[in-house]
Order: sequence, then C-alpha cells, then structure tokens
Amino acid sequence: MKIRPAVVILEDDKLLTMHYQYGGQDVFNLPGGNLEYGEMLTTALERELEEELGIKAQIGELLMVGEVHFSEHQKQCIHFIFEGKITAGTPALNPEHTSAIDIRWVDIADLGTLHLYPNVSASLQTHLAGKLTDKYVGKLEQTWF
Repeated sequence: MKIRPAVVILEDDKLLTMHYQYGGQDVFNLPGGNLEYGEMLTTALERELEEELGIKAQIGELLMVGEVHFSEHQKQCIHFIFEGKITAGTPALNPEHTSAIDIRWVDIADLGTLHLYPNVSASLQTHLAGKLTDKYVGKLEQTWF
C-alpha cells in the first residue's frame, strides 16, 4: 500500500496543480508525493514541494483522507490531503524531480471539469463551502489514462 500526502494551496480562489499528460489526456495533480521510509506526512510534503516546485510551504490542517484502489494490480493508495500556504518562493517545475509539463492555478469552480489526482474535486468543493462533515471521504473513483 502506498501512502501519499498532498496539499491544497489556494490563492485568489485558484488551486495550485501540476499539469501532466497521460494517454493524450490532461491530468492535474495536487502537489505531493510518496513517503520515504521514516518520514512524517508533513515532512514529506515539505520535501516534495521544495524538490518539485522550489517553494517552501507551511503545512496546515488535515482536510481529508481518501483511498484509491488499483484492482488490476491489487494495490491501493491512501491519500492524506492537507491545507498549505506558500511561505517562500514562486512555484516553478524542477524537471529533475517531476515529469509534470506545467503548473496551473485552476479556478475552484472548474474543478469538476478536470481529471484531478487524487479525485477529490467534489469533496474539496464541499469542504470549501463549509459542508464537509467527515474528513474520511472513502473510496475515490479515479480515472486512469
């Protein structure tokens, strides 16, 4: 099982995402990554943000937890989604640490139209409306390309 922390960074009602193309489809990831042995979730996020985007961030509250199941491989990934705030730097891709093709600030209102990984668009919009009643959002229906 993989454990993947990710971060929601909002500025002016826009969400920081990393843009990828898989199978000719645009996919947008929440910044984050996999844990290294012995690493805490928030420490991994701080490291990933610095390595991939060249920024320092303050990691805040845990917003939600969800699961993605890979039935064809009999594996799963648990996603821990935190809030965050950039404290130093401007996001810029570091190709040595990511295969993303671009950084995109996405309008919150447009989240439902994107292929987001992890697929927490609806839960994030519910959270931002102050109506998310449980941080555990369960199994995430994730489209793969």
